[in-house]
Amino acid sequence: MPKAVNVRVTSLDSELEFAIQPNTSGKQLFDQVCKTLGIREVWYFGLRFLDSKGQLSWLRLEKKLEDSYVDVNPRKVSAQDIKKEVPLQFKFRVEFFPEDVSEELIEDVTQKLFFLQVKEGIINDDVYCPPETAVLLASYAVQAKFGDYDKDTHKDGYLSNEKLLPKRVLDQHKLDSRQWEERISNWHSEHKNMLKEEAMMEYLKIAQDLEMYGVNYYDIKNKKGSDLWLGVDALGINVYEHEDRLTPKIGFPWSEIRNISFSEKKFIIKPIDRKSPDFNFYVPRVKLNKHILALCMGNHELFIRRRKPDTVEIQQMKTTAKDLRNAKRSEKAQFLREQQARLDAEKQRLELEEKMKKFEEDQKIVQNSLKKTEEGSKELAEKARKAEEETRRLEEIKKQIEEEKKKLEKIAAEDRERLAYEKSVANQRAEAMAAESARKAKEAQELAQQLEDARIKELEKNEEIKRLSEAAARAEEAVAMAEEAAAKAAEEARARAAEEAYQNNNLAEPQYEEGTDAGSSQLIDDETDEVPVTQEIDRVALAERNKRLMEQLKLLGNELIGIRDNSKDTTMDHLHAENVKQGRDKYKTLKQIRQGNTKKRVNDFEQL
Repeated sequence: MPKAVNVRVTSLDSELEFAIQPNTSGKQLFDQVCKTLGIREVWYFGLRFLDSKGQLSWLRLEKKLEDSYVDVNPRKVSAQDIKKEVPLQFKFRVEFFPEDVSEELIEDVTQKLFFLQVKEGIINDDVYCPPETAVLLASYAVQAKFGDYDKDTHKDGYLSNEKLLPKRVLDQHKLDSRQWEERISNWHSEHKNMLKEEAMMEYLKIAQDLEMYGVNYYDIKNKKGSDLWLGVDALGINVYEHEDRLTPKIGFPWSEIRNISFSEKKFIIKPIDRKSPDFNFYVPRVKLNKHILALCMGNHELFIRRRKPDTVEIQQMKTTAKDLRNAKRSEKAQFLREQQARLDAEKQRLELEEKMKKFEEDQKIVQNSLKKTEEGSKELAEKARKAEEETRRLEEIKKQIEEEKKKLEKIAAEDRERLAYEKSVANQRAEAMAAESARKAKEAQELAQQLEDARIKELEKNEEIKRLSEAAARAEEAVAMAEEAAAKAAEEARARAAEEAYQNNNLAEPQYEEGTDAGSSQLIDDETDEVPVTQEIDRVALAERNKRLMEQLKLLGNELIGIRDNSKDTTMDHLHAENVKQGRDKYKTLKQIRQGNTKKRVNDFEQL
């Protein structure tokens, strides 16, 4: 019995090892790998290996392994030239890409392998991706791995070990790892409630619009010997100038191709338009033509299959996949409802604890306020006693002032009576002297002198009376001022006592009621707005997400331009910038290069 051959097959998320018989065919090995990995959409995949010259090749399924591998440095190279190693090394990879991932990829396991391979191609810069799109794709990759963003779980540095962006993008911008993480996490938070499988599909839907997505490039020449690139993908065959693999110059969709073949290094494509000449090109090695032929046949077969009704098997696969996705969405929705219920319960518990804590604090405030009120009452009683004593003292002062006023009034009355009497006497004397003047001339002069003296004395008396009157007025004014001051002092004392009593009696009550009303009001709002408002907001947000996303992508692009080191731009960057400036994208370019009849495009190819 022949010795078993050890085979190692590596996919992007697993590694398999088999011991198989040498006469095992490539198809038998491929089927065993697909069965082990649970792959049913087998038409997209193939087994890739390195030949003895270090060139990548795809395993031909119709050949047996014993006819396919050789020892190192053999005299004769077999049909497929698999380098003999122990174990034999193969990689399980996507060989053919669909036209539209969202319509054609059915099962989650298929989507995951596509996602991992496309992500690897973008990060390794095998597929050119502009910086702002790379950040967006990175956020979907993070959602696919970590699930919903949670600031408590996803702390600073949670992406430090993740390879998410092409090295070209990292080198071209003046940002450190923390700043890149901040930008990616901002996008990550936008994908809340998205299933991991949905995040992978969103990644692929964006990636498939990149110019180099799903394109296999081969170095070719036309009859003139110009170095060109041939690009083969799900949509057809395109020709690129050697300096520009982003923008094809000539294109032939699969619907225009009738026959493909090669002869040694010459590859021949016969168009459906029989008036058109054949589309011929040349490759540097015959083996490349075998690869191109197999790739064209596989893509053309899938192109035809897409335009036919689904087989029963495909219909069953789509139904099963749809049911599984609906089940996952239901589980996700149930989980989110339970999570929200737990969050609401936790929130309610915290609110009750906060309310209880505030209630206890208010109780302490009330107790402290009552204690202060009691102390204030004692102080007020003491102040009232002192106020009464002050009032009695002021009353006594007032009585003394009144008695002094009466004494001054009595003295003033006596002085007025005395002065009136003296004035009367003086007048009588003056009259007597006047009567005797005629009779006693000599005495008249003496009497005149006496009269003059009496007048002077009268003036002095009048001055004294005036002075006494003024003193009495000042005494009355002093008494009035003293009464007013006493009344004002008593009124101020009573006002201060009343104000202090009011403030101390009402200190705690408003604070306690205010805290309680706010807590009750908050609980009512939460219950009222719980379900309908959230659903309406979510619905509007879903309807507006794409427009808002495109606007944010534009803003992010502008921001990155501001911190970009243009000296590190690559040729691809310049080509992409020119396409954007001209308003071109992948599909507009394909539409443009496929205009005109086939004959004209073949002639244009020969002129490149």
